[in-house]
Order: sequence, then C-alpha cells, then structure tokens
Amino acid sequence: MPDELDNKIEAKADTITDAGSVTSGSTAGIDYVPAHERPDQELYHSHSWWTTYVFSQDAKYIGIQYAFTAIGTGLIGLVLSWMMRLQLAFPGLGILEPSTYYQFITMHGMIMVIYLLTALFLGGFGNLLIPLMCGARDMAFPYVNMVSYWVFLLAVIILLASFFVPGGPTGAGWTLYPPQSITSGTPGSSMGIVLMLISLCVFVAGFTMGGLNYIITMLQSRARGMTLMRLPLTCWGIFTATVLALLAFPALLVSCIMLTLDSLLGTSFFMPTMISMGEKLSYDGGNPLLFQHLFWFFGHPEVYIIALPAFGIISDLISVHARKNIFGYRMMVWAIVGIGALSFFVWAHHMYVSGMSPWFGYFFATTTLIIAVPTAIKVYNWVLTLWRANIHLTLPMLFALAFIVTFVNGGLTGIFLGNVTVDVPLSDTYFVVAHFHMVMGIAPLLVVFGAIYHWFPLITGRMLHEGMGKIHFWITFLGSYAIYFPMHYQGFVGVPRRYFEIYDSPYITTSALHLNVFITIAALIVGAAQLIFLFNLIYSARAGEKAEKNPWKANSLEWQTPEMPPGHGNFGKELPVVYRWAYDFNVPGADKDYIPQTVPPSQVSGAKVEKT
Repeated sequence: MPDELDNKIEAKADTITDAGSVTSGSTAGIDYVPAHERPDQELYHSHSWWTTYVFSQDAKYIGIQYAFTAIGTGLIGLVLSWMMRLQLAFPGLGILEPSTYYQFITMHGMIMVIYLLTALFLGGFGNLLIPLMCGARDMAFPYVNMVSYWVFLLAVIILLASFFVPGGPTGAGWTLYPPQSITSGTPGSSMGIVLMLISLCVFVAGFTMGGLNYIITMLQSRARGMTLMRLPLTCWGIFTATVLALLAFPALLVSCIMLTLDSLLGTSFFMPTMISMGEKLSYDGGNPLLFQHLFWFFGHPEVYIIALPAFGIISDLISVHARKNIFGYRMMVWAIVGIGALSFFVWAHHMYVSGMSPWFGYFFATTTLIIAVPTAIKVYNWVLTLWRANIHLTLPMLFALAFIVTFVNGGLTGIFLGNVTVDVPLSDTYFVVAHFHMVMGIAPLLVVFGAIYHWFPLITGRMLHEGMGKIHFWITFLGSYAIYFPMHYQGFVGVPRRYFEIYDSPYITTSALHLNVFITIAALIVGAAQLIFLFNLIYSARAGEKAEKNPWKANSLEWQTPEMPPGHGNFGKELPVVYRWAYDFNVPGADKDYIPQTVPPSQVSGAKVEKT
C-alpha cells in the first residue's frame, strides 16, 4: 500500500500545480496532494455506551469531557471567590477564618488558571476543533488522547481531595512560594501542599500526551490542499500555545518535584537555613529565588498558553460575523508565533520586588515592552477587519467585541506594571489583582462564551436561546467592569492584596472600604448570571431551536461535514480537499458572501479571490 501511494503521488507531481498559486479565474491547483498524505485513518468503532460516551476515543466527545470537567471545577472556583468577597465586604461578620481565606485564595487561583482556562482552551476546544478544522478524521493517536483526559480528571480529583485531608488545602497563595508554602504556620503546609504539587505533576503528564497529539495532528493529518498558511487562526493559536506548554510545563514539573522532596524528605533545593520558634530547622543552603524563577518561567508563558488560543478564536469569530476576510492573515500568524517566542524572555517582571539584580529588572522591563508590539499588531488587525465590515451583532460577535475592549484595558495596565519604577509601589496591591483578572480572567472567559455560542450548533445541532444569551452577555460584560475597575483605584490608594480583612485606618481611605461592598455585590450578580448561561446550555441542548447546516455561513472545514453534529470520522466516506484559505467573505464577483474552503477555483471563476 505505501508503495502504491508513493507511485500515485509521484505520478501526479508532474501534472499538478501548487494550490497556493491559484489566481483570479484560474483552475490550477485543483488536485494538489501534499507529500505527507497518509492512507485513510483506521478508527476504533465503539460497541457500547461506555466506549461511546465515557471511554471514548472520538476527539469530539473527549473535548466535551474536558469542557464539562473544567467548567465543573471552575464553578467550585467561582463559589470560593464569592466567599472571599463576602469576607472582604463584611469583615466584622467573621464569614471566614484567616487560614480558610488564604486556602480559598490559593485554590481559587490555581483552579481558574490551570484547571479551568488551560484545560478548556487546549483540552476542550483543541480536541473539538483541531481534527475538524484540519480535515482529519480524528487525532493522530485517539487512544493516547483518551488517556490524556482521564489523567487530567485524576489531577482534578487529587486537587479537590486536598479539601478533605487534615489541615485542609494549602494556603500559600497560588504561586506556592517557599519557604512559606511548606513551613508550619501556613495553612495546609503538610498534606495540602503535597496533594497540590502531586496534582500539578499529574496534570503536566496528562497534558503532555494531549499536546503531542495536537501538534502531530496539525502537522501530519491535514486534508489535501490544507497548507499551513490555509489553517484557520484558531489552529495557529492552539498550535503555538501547545508548543509553549510543552516547553514551559517541564519547569513547573521539576519545581513541583523538588518542592515535594523539600517537604517530605527534608532536602534543601529551595529551603534556606531557617530558625523557627527559636530552633534551627534542618534545612540548609536552599534558594527560594530559584523556585520563583522556575515558577515564572512557566508562569508567564502560561499567560499566553491561555491567550493565544483566545486570539485565534477571536480572529475567526470576527471574520465570520463581520463577513469580511481577516486583515493581514500572515502578519497575524507571525504575531502569534512572535508572541510565543518572546513570552519566554519576560518572566522576571513578576519578580521586581524579589531582591534579584537590578540589571535583570532593566532587561525584563525592556522585553516586556517589546512583546507589546506583536500583541498590538493583533489588536490593530482586528480593528481593521471590523473597519467598513458588514458587522452582524450576533452573540458570538458581541463577546468578541467585548473581548477586544477588555483585553486592551487589561493590556494597558500591564504596561504600567512592566515598568520597574511603577511596579514597585503598585506591587502587591489591588492594582495587580485588577490587571491580572482583566487580562487573564475576564478577557479569556469572554472568548470562551463567544466560542460556545458560535460552535454550540456544531456540537448539538441546536441554537442557544438568544434572549437568555443577551441577558448573560450584558450582565457579564458590564458587571465585570463594575468588579475590576474600582480595584485599580484601590491599588492606587495602597490597598494591599491577600489581606483577609481591611478595617478603617489612617492608611486605608473610607472610599476603599465602601468599594469593597460595591465590588462584592457586583461579583455576586455576575456569578449568578453564569447560572443563566448554564441553564441556557442544558435547555437549548434538549429543546433549543434546530440549527440549519452551517448557520453562520462560515468557510472553515468544521462546518462542511456531511452531518451536523459530525459523526464518527467527521467527514463521511471521503475526506475534504482544500482549495483556499478560510476567510473568503464578500468576494467581488461571487454568487454568495462566503466561499467555503472546499469550493474549487473552477466554481468561482469570476470571483476575485485572494492568492493563498
């Protein structure tokens, strides 16, 4: 069979022109076959309910499993944030003990960053969209893909188990800095921190299996004609984020292993010589700054592990719902790649007040400002895509527009904190909390909601209820600003973060105290609005309006499947052949305002399509 395939490819090579050379009115490149094409993929066909829905090897079901697990874990993080806000708003009521408050801070931060957003973007959307957008039947290694989900679920179970061990979960803050994290006096310094570290190690192991699957699928399992420069930007965002994760997660893994050994075996990787309760501890010679460097070498690429898939998804949502080709596609691709590369050279801007060399601060302040350039390119290209476009204010488009505004706001405050002289007085104040949540919390979640509203018909064959969706959007969007904009002011007047109660004092203005009540009320309302969203998901999946095939009139391959929702194997008997990029909208001379990637040049001979 391989010999026959090679002969077939060689025979065609003499008569075939590259589809990338297609010009207006040309029929060249119709049968372009990439050299890496493989025989049709053999799939495992399930024979029972368990192998169809629970132990599924279908990437679509695995993506849904990732999404449900991540969202369920995220709801726990939401409840923790409610309890923290109630404690801050009404400190006299004693809603939380100090130790419990710090435990909730730690678990909330870790759940939201790692187990919700990272798992949702890469595990959820990655599994659902990559094979469909690439024109593949499934992931390159379906069994390994299944195992990666169950390892992720194990990591979640280990994490949540820390709530039930003696001493409770760790209260060291989500950054887990030693020596505080494993010394007595810190909540959860025994079993809590150990379970947290083991959970992170298991998570990294599970993601490594999934991440290698994503990369190999995008490089080796694309449909005929699907060159790298024809991939939707969603694929580019997930691909680059996956590469970042495979390079950055080992730093987290080794730091967790070493800190676990410091905790259980008394080694001194990070633990310096210390005196506690008047007695010298057994630790000797460790360096706490080493942990910070390892953690943030992972921690700042982690920002872009979440942001880059969001950038790609937003690009596709804007293009589809503005009915216009994405402005500067190649520049958008190189901006994604450039952001990914630069993300490894900015980590120490989190450590300006750690005591490291001032020369390091100078270097990392410079790189932090440089990384703003490719990020700004993406914002400019989104705005220029919207310029004079036929904008349809659908729910996905509303969330996309809200993301742009929110991300710009959060990004501008990041430029503040990227400068050493400004960061030092603002460090460990609520200004940092506001910046972090705007750019890493609200902005990605707006993308998540927009993506779910956009691809929900593909998953279920039904439309989400628009009325409930608009209520959810406006409360979430406006309410988020009501929560985090006042925190910028609190940071400027010097309100410190991670204090479990703040009373009236000469150092804290009365307005800052009143704002805590206002922020808490807004947080409760925004959190309750997410219940509307969850109800909408359940209701619409069962009784929602049936969606027509390709309801948004998009061009990318996931909407060109024979069935909706796509069946096992995605594309039926024959895999698609790709002739163009995914952004041929409102092409002059075309019969419709969109041209799917599967339409050959001969069918749009009069249209002035772009060379792709």
